[in-house]
Amino acid sequence: MQALGLTGLRIGPQIDPGVPWCAAPLPYGAGTLHIALKSGNFGGPDFFTSAFTLLDEVAA
Repeated sequence: MQALGLTGLRIGPQIDPGVPWCAAPLPYGAGTLHIALKSGNFGGPDFFTSAFTLLDEVAA
């Protein structure tokens, strides 16, 4: 997060248990970065499919 220059994080809807989508405002008003922070042991085998399906709903 620090290396990306992010200073805040808004927690969004849950993708899988323990892993939510998050939204972070980019520096200098450059938009919003949607990010999922997860360790290797969270999420099912279809995690990325579920994540991007949910992001389509959230970002719309």
